[in-house]
Amino acid sequence: MMNQAHDSIRAVAWRDDSLHLLDQRLLPQQEQYLVLETSDAVAEAIRAMVVRGAPAIGIAAAYGAVLAARQRFTGDPENWRQAFEEDLDRLQQARPTAVNLSWAVRRMREKAAALEDDPVAALLAEAIGIHDEDILANHAMGTLGAAFIDHGSGVLTHCNTGSLATGGYGTALGVIRSAWSTGKISEVFADETRPWLQGARLTAWELVQDRIPVTLLVDGAAAHLMREGKVQWVIVGADRIAANGDVANKIGTYSAAVAARHHGVKFMVVAPASTVDMAIASGESIPIEARAPQEVLELGGQVVAAAGARAWNPAFDVTPAALIDVIVTERGAVQNPDTEKMRSLMG
Repeated sequence: MMNQAHDSIRAVAWRDDSLHLLDQRLLPQQEQYLVLETSDAVAEAIRAMVVRGAPAIGIAAAYGAVLAARQRFTGDPENWRQAFEEDLDRLQQARPTAVNLSWAVRRMREKAAALEDDPVAALLAEAIGIHDEDILANHAMGTLGAAFIDHGSGVLTHCNTGSLATGGYGTALGVIRSAWSTGKISEVFADETRPWLQGARLTAWELVQDRIPVTLLVDGAAAHLMREGKVQWVIVGADRIAANGDVANKIGTYSAAVAARHHGVKFMVVAPASTVDMAIASGESIPIEARAPQEVLELGGQVVAAAGARAWNPAFDVTPAALIDVIVTERGAVQNPDTEKMRSLMG
């Protein structure tokens, strides 16, 4: 049975034959849902960070495929497939690093290929299935990950990996929710996560909503927090996991992993099996999204950098498997991951 405690948020929803997305760019000041009725609108919402987090991006894309099928089949029931395929390509290209996006689009593409008549009802059932499976997987990962945590532990997380980043409950934040509900965690710390401040705006908001006390810190304070002995685990999510256990995640994750290893703090990565890309041998081959320099040079629309300064803005970094103590998926947990263990996990 799923643990319903501390689980009140859903950022992606299908209602009234359209996709409703909580606009995460406006949190925590505003809680506003956008109603999307075309696949192009979904692709732009993914690109513009209305929805973010690898599992949530994949779920949104699956619903985007439903919208594409409805538009194309209604417009030309005899020759809808070519335009539909082009819509799927645009969805898949919206953000390059999160493997869940291409996984979800591929699953919807394969489902559509097997359909003879009006595809909308069958594709909607498939998208709802992807959404429901994600929530079930998150609860399973929450239980598996919490088992590694000793009572009285402090934990640190980076970026946002909760209900806002998934279908619900969360990956790394799902482990934190599960461990908190069983009394294992004494304190939760969250990096603010520059430049989009997902930790400050989103993770802190989620935990406050679900009545879990949270202490926010600037990213550069994480190593000092570890030196003070206040955390026993760093728990993060992943946007892509390579076949050898290397992990691409939000920029700043690698720094946290290096600091954790130096200070004897355990490091846990929590992600659904759909995040594992066995076609990529190591993190060296994971494409890293480069985003606009303005995201670093500005904050909330206000220029904060000296005029004439340039900015380097990779959205992700790669943490080597050697710095990871355990990877948790709904299929099981892999301690000290390597290629052989990942291959065994993925079958």
